[in-house]
Amino acid sequence: HMFNAVRQLINPLRKSVYFSKLKLLNRPNNLNQVINYFSTMTSEITIGTHDGCFHCDEALACFMLKQLPEYKNATVVRSRDQKILEPCDIVIDVGGKYDPSKHRYDHHMRDFEETASSVLKRDDCSWDIKLSSAGLVYCHFGHRILKQMLPEVIEDADIHIIFKHVYDSLIKEVDAIDNGVPMFDEEPKYRIVTNLSARVARLNPEWNSQGLDADCQFAKAVELCGEEFRYFVESSARIWLPAREFVRQSLEKRFKVDPSGEIFELQKSVPWKDHFFELEKSMNISPPIKYVIFKDNSWRVQCIPVSLGSFITRLALPEAWAGLRNEELSRVSGIDGCVFVHTVRFIGGNKTREGALAMAQKSLKLNQI
Repeated sequence: HMFNAVRQLINPLRKSVYFSKLKLLNRPNNLNQVINYFSTMTSEITIGTHDGCFHCDEALACFMLKQLPEYKNATVVRSRDQKILEPCDIVIDVGGKYDPSKHRYDHHMRDFEETASSVLKRDDCSWDIKLSSAGLVYCHFGHRILKQMLPEVIEDADIHIIFKHVYDSLIKEVDAIDNGVPMFDEEPKYRIVTNLSARVARLNPEWNSQGLDADCQFAKAVELCGEEFRYFVESSARIWLPAREFVRQSLEKRFKVDPSGEIFELQKSVPWKDHFFELEKSMNISPPIKYVIFKDNSWRVQCIPVSLGSFITRLALPEAWAGLRNEELSRVSGIDGCVFVHTVRFIGGNKTREGALAMAQKSLKLNQI
């Protein structure tokens, strides 16, 4: 109680303030310590956002901005009072203005229709989801943020590849949820209530909670979003991107796997789908590849989907193999060492490389008859 009371005395004009270095577990014990605790944490640089119920987009936007040198030690001011927001160096998710020249990044205006495509104006960034404050900050500052977080990535081209992947993997989801964009045109059969936006929402003080400080909870939300963002950035650079060259080399060797060029082989199980569709297009691969074989304990033959994220494949495994296993599958297919074929026919398994390749080759042959 003393902590909150003194806080109100120190900042009479600020309805709600989150200090960037707030340590929730190390609160001071007496009045002098409290006053010193706050007075030493003020910063000339301020990031403005709204108070009250917080959401994933502004929490994530705050974290991203704080990765930049100019905002690293900034104070986050939470208020809806224009007199308080006006002096802020940058304002996100509140204020009724989108003006990058003045660092105003709200998206709630009636006439706001900006997307990543319209902001970035690049042919390879054709995304049409309306931006939230997270998307706005990412589009305007994202390349610099990634360079700051990934000093080992030297090439601008690689930074841009990672930029696109992180947008597709995380930012677009946050934008869509905040703007109420449905995942499907029809009624979904189930709800997803464990995504990042939902986990941030759960940090808001409940209607019947007592003694829960909203600004401390917002600090937790920023850290939660930061942990998620950091994961996607670092895994994109250190796991996902290195797989790109591996996939490229595998595609170049596809005719050595099968003369048709419609089967390629991955020597390791790597994250390949994102890279595959981009590389297939840039390499002008024709005819379209139908199957990939790779080792995952035993060997797998997987059908190529018609597009990234689709459950529809270019050429499914034979219907007669669907749901069969082991000896029965080997008998029906005429191929030794078969392990399984999924009932949906998008993937199958064999004990050996030769067997997995034979399954892919026979599937091609049967579909050509």
